[in-house]
Amino acid sequence: MVESALLSLAKESLLLIVILSSPPVLVSLFVGLFISIIQATTQIQDQTLTFVPKLVGVMLTLVLFGTWGAKNMINFAAQVLGNFPTMIK
Repeated sequence: MVESALLSLAKESLLLIVILSSPPVLVSLFVGLFISIIQATTQIQDQTLTFVPKLVGVMLTLVLFGTWGAKNMINFAAQVLGNFPTMIK
């Protein structure tokens, strides 16, 4: 019983990590792709050019999705702490 509860908890936590990290990672991916296309068409080959747009995009994503992510983390923590007595038996 304890092993299955721990495995279920690990599965849920990894899924939550993937869900919460996907918006900033996807924004960084698309901003980098867009900047790379611009660099290829203009033949500007500066490696540091992509850093600032990616940083701004990720920060805006964290601002926009921050409350949603915090709500999900709080709900998960409340679920884990609420079920803790039944998990250790």
